[in-house]
Amino acid sequence: MIDIKSLYFDELEKIITDNGFPKFRAKQIWDWLQKGVTSFDEMRNIPKNLIDFLAGSCYISVANIEKKLVSRYDKTVKYLFCLNDGEYIESVVMSYHHGYSICVSTQVGCKMGCTFCATGKSGFSRSLTASEILAQIEAAQNDLNIRISNIVLMGMGEPLDNFDNVIRFLKLVSDESGLNIGMRHITLSTCGIVPKIYELAEYKFALTLSVSLHAPDNATRSKTMPVNNRYPIEQLIKACRDYFDKTGRRISFEYAMIDGVNDTDECAEKLAMLLKGLNCHVNLIPVNTVSGTGYQKSKTERQQAFIKILEKSGTPATVRRTLGSDINASCGQLRRKTVDNT
Repeated sequence: MIDIKSLYFDELEKIITDNGFPKFRAKQIWDWLQKGVTSFDEMRNIPKNLIDFLAGSCYISVANIEKKLVSRYDKTVKYLFCLNDGEYIESVVMSYHHGYSICVSTQVGCKMGCTFCATGKSGFSRSLTASEILAQIEAAQNDLNIRISNIVLMGMGEPLDNFDNVIRFLKLVSDESGLNIGMRHITLSTCGIVPKIYELAEYKFALTLSVSLHAPDNATRSKTMPVNNRYPIEQLIKACRDYFDKTGRRISFEYAMIDGVNDTDECAEKLAMLLKGLNCHVNLIPVNTVSGTGYQKSKTERQQAFIKILEKSGTPATVRRTLGSDINASCGQLRRKTVDNT
């Protein structure tokens, strides 16, 4: 069966014409798919013989809402979606003054094993298709009756471990005849798969690359992020510098502040030295409370002291605003509870 929503328009057009149907039908089908239909029967201007062909040879990826949580504090919405095959993924919609942002998943679970993250604790099942990433956005838009303007690939999974599907998604979601969300409104997060950072740079997308750093040295980073054993911090930072040289796009570094682990003045000074001369911004994130990790977020005064050291060295940094704290808005926890209970 053909995953029809993962097709580029020219690929869809070829399938339609190769099977003896008029070329203009491809545009009609494409337009229906962009409206978020979940069944071929919803395509009201498509003749029955073509509907039958589509139903017999293609399928439409869906993200059905299994559970929905809404924050009482800031109206952040967290979704647990069920996919065609019964797998569960999570997405989070956040409201800002500039519009709505969605944090989407790119895999069912994660292989990376970061010790502070809930996603990997329920295991890895598979990567998502481009259409399944798109389906999260469409389902949220339809449910909330909004237009999402910004996308963050920072939910469940490692985007660069699902490279080909993520590239296809990026091209589809930014297509002017599709959802038309421009690359400058997209952030892609990675834990640091170095070869794929170089490969991504070749596309010269205008997106923001966000690198989950979380430590200023190999000893500390390897304790919390196993990927560092494969691609140590020196290789990662060189890849980031080369990425900026290739694309001209400023790098964003994510740094989870963990009490007593990576939040000392010494860590801040090491981080400032590591990033010296690199066009970047550091997002400090008070670590999420995840059962079984034993980690606690850094105290507010420690966060501010950390920022002062970075800014004194010329590295801009901010503490990320926490949204959806009452609904465990960080991805992975809803799926983990659901999987554990089945």
